Amino acid sequence: MKNVNRISGRVWKFGDNIDTDVIIPGKYLRTTDMSVFAAHAMEGIDPDFSKKVKKGDIIVAGRNFGAGSSREQAPLALKHAGISCVVAESFARIFFRNAINVGLPIIEAKIDCREGDIIEIDLEKGVVKHQDRTYPATRLPDFLLEILADGGLVGHRKKVSA
Repeated sequence: MKNVNRISGRVWKFGDNIDTDVIIPGKYLRTTDMSVFAAHAMEGIDPDFSKKVKKGDIIVAGRNFGAGSSREQAPLALKHAGISCVVAESFARIFFRNAINVGLPIIEAKIDCREGDIIEIDLEKGVVKHQDRTYPATRLPDFLLEILADGGLVGHRKKVSA
């Protein structure tokens, strides 16, 4: 089981109601090529995002992140673009579940930071640290942390079945 409980990275800042059409526009859904998803992640709001994002970066957003359709390609696009975690005030429930299923760490917290800042997330403790402040977050239950540590639901089921 790999340790995904502690994550540190550079912030990309987005607002409220970032929907799945913005995260990965529908015209790219006819493929199963993860590099295509990665190349077009967040294209609906920032056409150059995939050129600027680096592995380990973190998205910080407002309320209702991942609203819209139930496409699991949205968290896959973020994960394969290099995003290590999404921190949002709240998530659309289907995005929340899809993120866990594909192994993209997420956490609910309201934090005060700027794009480009470095933040630290402790999923196990349910906190986000930025500079000298610690923000409380909604802690994921142990079984969801285990699914994330196993790389997602498929990896977890394979491990449990072995």
